[in-house]
Amino acid sequence: MTDLDGITVVTEPSEELLNERQLSDYRSQREDCLKWLLTFGKNPDKVNGYAFETVRARAYRMDMFYRWVWEQEGRYVADVTHEHADGWMQELAYEEKSNAHKDNCQKAVQMLLKWRHHKHGLDEWEPDIRFNSGGSSQPRDFLTREERSKIREAALEYGSIPSYNSLTPEERERWRIYLAQRFEKPKSEVTPDDWDRANGWKIPSLVFASLDAGLRPIEVARATPSWVDVDNNVLRIPKEESSKNRDNWIVSLQARTADVLDKWIEQRDTIPLYDNSDALWLTRQGNEYRSRALKHLLTRLCNLTDIDTEDRDLSWYAIRHSVGTYMTREEGLAAAQAQLRHSSPQTTMKYDQVPAEDRRDALDRMG
Repeated sequence: MTDLDGITVVTEPSEELLNERQLSDYRSQREDCLKWLLTFGKNPDKVNGYAFETVRARAYRMDMFYRWVWEQEGRYVADVTHEHADGWMQELAYEEKSNAHKDNCQKAVQMLLKWRHHKHGLDEWEPDIRFNSGGSSQPRDFLTREERSKIREAALEYGSIPSYNSLTPEERERWRIYLAQRFEKPKSEVTPDDWDRANGWKIPSLVFASLDAGLRPIEVARATPSWVDVDNNVLRIPKEESSKNRDNWIVSLQARTADVLDKWIEQRDTIPLYDNSDALWLTRQGNEYRSRALKHLLTRLCNLTDIDTEDRDLSWYAIRHSVGTYMTREEGLAAAQAQLRHSSPQTTMKYDQVPAEDRRDALDRMG
C-alpha cells in the first residue's frame, strides 16, 4: 500500500465545507487519486509514478480546485470535468498572481484529470489556456493559413472511393470487401448506398465547421443539427449547450461551409445510426467525437498532405488556435472573441500576436 504520510489528504477548508458522508466520499477519492499518482502517474504503462514531493506539492492545489468547483456549482461535486478545469484556468488568468503560481495550479489539475482519464474514462484534457513560468500565457501549436487550406482540401479527399457507376463488376467486388470492413458489416449487405456513405459529407462538414468556428472537442460532441442556420450562414449555439454555458452564441460560417453542412444534414437523415440520436456527428461506432478521436482524425488529415507534424502538438485545438490567431490578425480582438465564444476579452488577448509567417514577410520587405 502506498504511504500517504506527509500529504494532507483532506484540508481543513474542505473539511469545513462537507458533511460527514461527503467527507468520507471525498477522502476516499483523494486517497485513490494520490496513491495512483505516486504509483502510476508519470507513466502508467511502465508503472512509473511521480516523485513524492511533486505529488505533495500539487495535492493542495488539487484541493483548491475542488473547492472552487463546489463554490461554482453550489454543491459537492466529486466528478470534476474539463469544463470545470477550463473555468478555473480562465479565473486564474484574471488573478493578480505570478504565472509560476498559475502554471503550478494548471499542472496540478492536469495530474488530477490524468487520474480521471485512466481510472474513470474521462477524455484527456487539452487546456485552452496555457501558462508558463517565464511570461504570459500563449496558445499551443496552431495551423498556418496554408495548412488550414490543406486540411480543408484533405477533408474532401478523406475516405473517398470511386463512384459505383464508374466501376466494373470485378472492381465493385473488391470495393465491397473494403466497404464491408470499413462499415463492419457482411459483404452481402453492402449496397450502392454504402458507396454514397463512403463519399459522404460527415468529415468535410465537421472539418469545415471547425475551421470556421474553432469548435472545441466538447462542442463537436454536443453539436446538433438545430445549431445550423444554413440560410444565414451561421451556427446558433444555445446557452445550455455552449461550452462555457453562459451565453447564446451566433458564430459566422463561410457560405461553402454552410453548403457542406446542408449536404451533410440531408445525408445524415438517411443513415440509421442517427435514428435515435440528436448528435450532428457520430463516429462509425455510434459514439460522440471526443479529443482522442478528433486528434486521430487531424493526424490522418495531415498525413494526406505534406503538413509536418514532427515536434508539434497538433491536437484539435490547433484548429481553434488558428481561428483565434488569424481572426485577431484580420478583424481584431473583438471579432476573435465573438467567433471563439470567449466571455472574457482577457482570454482572447493571447492571440494578439503576429504569426511567424507574417513576421518573415515583414523581414523580407525590410531587406
